[in-house]
Amino acid sequence: MKALIQRVSEAQVSVEQAVVGRIGPGLVVLLGVAKDDTAEDADYLADRILAFRIFDDEAGKMNRSVQEVDGQLLVVSQFTLVATVVKGRRPSFEAVAGRELAERLYHRFVDHLIAAGLTVETGRFAARMIVSLHNDGPVTFILES
Repeated sequence: MKALIQRVSEAQVSVEQAVVGRIGPGLVVLLGVAKDDTAEDADYLADRILAFRIFDDEAGKMNRSVQEVDGQLLVVSQFTLVATVVKGRRPSFEAVAGRELAERLYHRFVDHLIAAGLTVETGRFAARMIVSLHNDGPVTFILES
Protein backbone atom coordinates (compact mmCIF):
# COMPACT_ATOMS: atom_id res chain seq x y z
CA MET A 1 0.00 0.00 0.00
CA LYS A 2 1.32 3.39 -0.92
CA ALA A 3 0.24 6.88 0.14
CA LEU A 4 1.31 10.21 -1.25
CA ILE A 5 0.57 12.76 1.46
CA GLN A 6 0.53 16.52 1.07
CA ARG A 7 0.27 19.08 3.85
CA VAL A 8 -2.43 21.53 2.79
CA SER A 9 -4.08 24.72 3.94
CA GLU A 10 -7.27 23.56 2.18
CA ALA A 11 -8.39 20.99 -0.37
CA GLN A 12 -11.45 19.58 -2.06
CA VAL A 13 -12.43 16.77 -4.38
CA SER A 14 -15.21 16.93 -6.96
CA VAL A 15 -17.06 14.30 -8.97
CA GLU A 16 -19.09 15.39 -11.98
CA GLN A 17 -18.67 19.05 -10.97
CA ALA A 18 -20.08 18.46 -7.46
CA VAL A 19 -17.84 18.79 -4.40
CA VAL A 20 -17.93 15.50 -2.50
CA GLY A 21 -15.21 16.26 0.07
CA ARG A 22 -13.62 19.42 1.43
CA ILE A 23 -11.13 20.10 4.24
CA GLY A 24 -9.29 22.97 5.84
CA PRO A 25 -5.74 22.65 7.19
CA GLY A 26 -4.46 19.10 7.25
CA LEU A 27 -3.43 16.36 4.84
CA VAL A 28 -4.49 15.16 1.43
CA VAL A 29 -3.82 11.43 1.19
CA LEU A 30 -3.71 9.81 -2.24
CA LEU A 31 -3.94 6.07 -1.52
CA GLY A 32 -2.92 3.22 -3.80
CA VAL A 33 -3.63 -0.43 -3.00
CA ALA A 34 -1.55 -3.30 -4.41
CA LYS A 35 -2.89 -6.80 -4.97
CA ASP A 36 -0.73 -8.24 -2.16
CA ASP A 37 -1.84 -5.67 0.44
CA THR A 38 -3.68 -6.75 3.59
CA ALA A 39 -5.80 -5.26 6.36
CA GLU A 40 -2.63 -5.00 8.44
CA ASP A 41 -1.08 -2.82 5.72
CA ALA A 42 -4.08 -0.48 5.85
CA ASP A 43 -3.92 -0.19 9.65
CA TYR A 44 -0.14 0.27 9.68
CA LEU A 45 -0.21 3.01 7.05
CA ALA A 46 -3.11 4.83 8.73
CA ASP A 47 -1.28 4.79 12.07
CA ARG A 48 1.92 5.97 10.41
CA ILE A 49 0.14 8.93 8.80
CA LEU A 50 -1.60 9.86 12.04
CA ALA A 51 1.75 9.99 13.87
CA PHE A 52 3.93 11.38 11.05
CA ARG A 53 5.35 14.71 12.25
CA ILE A 54 5.18 17.16 9.34
CA PHE A 55 3.46 20.16 10.93
CA ASP A 56 5.46 23.03 12.40
CA ASP A 57 5.96 23.56 16.11
CA GLU A 58 6.57 26.95 17.77
CA ALA A 59 10.17 26.92 16.54
CA GLY A 60 9.13 26.29 12.92
CA LYS A 61 10.40 22.70 12.91
CA MET A 62 8.35 19.81 11.52
CA ASN A 63 7.60 18.30 14.89
CA ARG A 64 3.81 17.86 15.12
CA SER A 65 1.48 15.24 13.71
CA VAL A 66 -1.90 15.79 12.09
CA GLN A 67 -3.44 14.58 15.34
CA GLU A 68 -1.48 17.08 17.43
CA VAL A 69 -2.63 20.01 15.29
CA ASP A 70 -6.21 18.67 15.04
CA GLY A 71 -5.85 18.67 11.27
CA GLN A 72 -8.32 17.29 8.78
CA LEU A 73 -7.77 14.56 6.17
CA LEU A 74 -8.98 14.19 2.61
CA VAL A 75 -8.44 10.63 1.36
CA VAL A 76 -8.65 9.92 -2.37
CA SER A 77 -8.18 6.52 -4.01
CA GLN A 78 -5.28 6.64 -6.49
CA PHE A 79 -4.55 3.29 -8.14
CA THR A 80 -1.89 4.82 -10.39
CA LEU A 81 0.46 5.15 -7.38
CA VAL A 82 0.96 1.40 -7.49
CA ALA A 83 1.78 1.29 -11.21
CA THR A 84 5.16 0.02 -12.36
CA VAL A 85 7.01 2.57 -14.48
CA VAL A 86 10.44 0.96 -14.75
CA LYS A 87 10.48 0.25 -18.47
CA GLY A 88 8.65 1.28 -21.55
CA ARG A 89 6.61 4.40 -22.14
CA ARG A 90 3.38 3.27 -20.59
CA PRO A 91 2.75 2.30 -16.94
CA SER A 92 1.97 -1.31 -16.04
CA PHE A 93 -0.92 -1.89 -13.65
CA GLU A 94 -0.23 -5.58 -12.94
CA ALA A 95 0.55 -4.89 -9.27
CA VAL A 96 -2.68 -2.94 -8.65
CA ALA A 97 -5.32 -4.62 -6.47
CA GLY A 98 -8.62 -5.64 -8.01
CA ARG A 99 -11.60 -3.44 -7.30
CA GLU A 100 -13.07 -5.57 -4.50
CA LEU A 101 -9.84 -5.79 -2.48
CA ALA A 102 -8.85 -2.18 -3.19
CA GLU A 103 -12.22 -0.82 -2.11
CA ARG A 104 -12.31 -2.95 1.05
CA LEU A 105 -8.81 -1.85 2.13
CA TYR A 106 -9.46 1.78 1.15
CA HIS A 107 -12.52 1.86 3.42
CA ARG A 108 -10.65 0.09 6.22
CA PHE A 109 -7.90 2.74 5.97
CA VAL A 110 -10.48 5.56 6.08
CA ASP A 111 -12.37 3.96 9.00
CA HIS A 112 -9.07 3.67 10.92
CA LEU A 113 -8.46 7.41 10.48
CA ILE A 114 -12.04 8.26 11.51
CA ALA A 115 -11.63 6.13 14.66
CA ALA A 116 -8.76 8.43 15.67
CA GLY A 117 -11.31 11.23 16.05
CA LEU A 118 -10.23 13.52 13.22
CA THR A 119 -12.37 14.98 10.47
CA VAL A 120 -11.96 12.73 7.42
CA GLU A 121 -13.45 13.48 4.01
CA THR A 122 -13.15 11.26 0.96
CA GLY A 123 -13.50 11.20 -2.75
CA ARG A 124 -15.68 8.60 -4.44
CA PHE A 125 -13.96 5.27 -4.93
CA ALA A 126 -13.24 4.45 -8.61
CA ALA A 127 -14.81 7.68 -9.88
CA ARG A 128 -13.09 10.21 -12.11
CA MET A 129 -12.27 13.00 -9.67
CA ILE A 130 -10.86 16.49 -9.70
CA VAL A 131 -8.67 17.21 -6.67
CA SER A 132 -7.91 20.85 -5.87
CA LEU A 133 -5.50 21.75 -3.10
CA HIS A 134 -3.25 24.41 -1.70
CA ASN A 135 -0.06 22.57 -0.76
CA ASP A 136 1.39 24.19 2.36
CA GLY A 137 5.17 24.41 2.11
CA PRO A 138 5.08 22.67 -0.29
CA VAL A 139 5.30 19.54 1.83
CA THR A 140 4.84 16.16 0.12
CA PHE A 141 5.91 12.65 1.17
CA ILE A 142 5.42 9.10 -0.07
CA LEU A 143 4.82 6.46 2.61
CA GLU A 144 4.52 2.72 2.07
CA SER A 145 3.39 -0.21 4.18
